[in-house]
Amino acid sequence: MDHRSRSRMGVGVLLVVLGVAWLVVQLVPGLRGLLDIPFAWPLVTVMVGGGLLVLGLVIGAPDMAVPACVVAGIGGILYWQNMTGNWASWAYIWTLIPGFVGVGIILAGLLKGELGPALHEGAGALFASLVLFLIFGSFFGALGFLGDYWPVLLIVLGVLILVRGFIRPRR
Repeated sequence: MDHRSRSRMGVGVLLVVLGVAWLVVQLVPGLRGLLDIPFAWPLVTVMVGGGLLVLGLVIGAPDMAVPACVVAGIGGILYWQNMTGNWASWAYIWTLIPGFVGVGIILAGLLKGELGPALHEGAGALFASLVLFLIFGSFFGALGFLGDYWPVLLIVLGVLILVRGFIRPRR
């Protein structure tokens, strides 16, 4: 079976499963209570991310793990913000998105059997995301433990980039 046929089959199976699930909920009203989770709307975004991952696995496209992790991660952020009411946190929490990309790269590499290079690239994205989160979170006052010393993170990041440039030969 070629890639195009697998893609169509994967989308078809996913749509049938979703349709059956929603039809069952419509026909059996007692099941609606199971789906009545407080603050549920962001969980739909997390489920869409999970659906993208399943779709990628069904059609044989492990690289779908990257957008799946990004969508599910943003859904997790929205879920946390909705629960806490801390919508202003978006000023710094967006910096986690490159980390979601890193997780997706690592997961895709694991699914393809090419974990080595994927682990290197994914870890770099995770590290950059963590540093950006600490910098922006400190700048906007969410991470009070750094206080006025958050610029030290910029210095450390700059030194790491400079050292990496001297150690690694150009390709």
